[in-house]
Amino acid sequence: MSELSQRARQILYACITEFVASGQPVGSRTLSKKGIELSPATIRNVLSDLEELGLLHQPHASAGRVPTDKAFRLFIDAMMDLRNLTDEENATILLKFSEIEVGPNFLRETGKLLSELTGTAAVVISARAESLTLKHLRFIRTMPGELLAVLVMANGSVQNRFLKATIDEKELAKVHNLLDDVIEGRTLGELRDLFARRKRASDLQHDAVCKVAFALGEAALAEAADAGVDVVIEGRSKLLGLPEFSDAEGLKGVVHALDEVEGIVRLLDATLAAKSIVVVVGHEAGDLAGGQLSIIGASYKDQGKMAGSVGVIGPTRMDYPKVVPLVTATANAMSSVIKRHTDDE
Repeated sequence: MSELSQRARQILYACITEFVASGQPVGSRTLSKKGIELSPATIRNVLSDLEELGLLHQPHASAGRVPTDKAFRLFIDAMMDLRNLTDEENATILLKFSEIEVGPNFLRETGKLLSELTGTAAVVISARAESLTLKHLRFIRTMPGELLAVLVMANGSVQNRFLKATIDEKELAKVHNLLDDVIEGRTLGELRDLFARRKRASDLQHDAVCKVAFALGEAALAEAADAGVDVVIEGRSKLLGLPEFSDAEGLKGVVHALDEVEGIVRLLDATLAAKSIVVVVGHEAGDLAGGQLSIIGASYKDQGKMAGSVGVIGPTRMDYPKVVPLVTATANAMSSVIKRHTDDE
């Protein structure tokens, strides 16, 4: 940014915002009509300088300029002013999340809302199983030699699995009492490791109840903590309907990109590490749709811990000052709903 003059910054900013609005290459005459008090010839010279710096490129010799990934990165990091949500947007988010319940449709309803607010595709990723906080663990005798393990998470989700075990009701009650003291506030991943360590501990060899409790706990969590994430993508048609993807090649690239779920999850995982909103522009996301897509993501919390991610997938010319606050507000609203649900339990 220091290598750019004030004039160059002004023209680059105007070029980016005009391209975001129109989707068309931006020429000097267009910029001169947008309040830049310089002659078209002077603007052309500055545009040429910006092109040499790799911030703009010219699709055709007679065309205007288009911002590069480098220009958008500079814009996002040092030039844009995030706008405040409108009263209508705030009201829509508050109303929707007052109606959404934590449960099977939570991710999908959140995705639908964010897609409507941003006008592009939205993606919501569930918390990784190992990061979920376990609230209750109960074993129910179903038939001789078999138990049903019921795992109730703090976010309201429930998992069941059958285990082979022979235990009477009196011993089972002791197991539940012991595990209740251990489980509180711990995630599945933490408990899986804890149960494995406790089961191996030498001082448990003479404590039959503890040995059984931790063996059952380890068995119940063995698969649960390693379960994959749920990924919901809403608003595909909104993304596919944008003009930059109107030709067959562009359409094919976006459809393929939306099928690359593992790649999208990997990119959004960065939000968990960063603990803040993350913007991945164009080729920074690899070869998604030939580098024509950007991803904006933020993490939401469960029990104060980073859980899953929510974000949008759109063209590189997304309106970042508008979309970034919408993604942030949605992630915060998800965290609030999960907390309210947990507190009400």
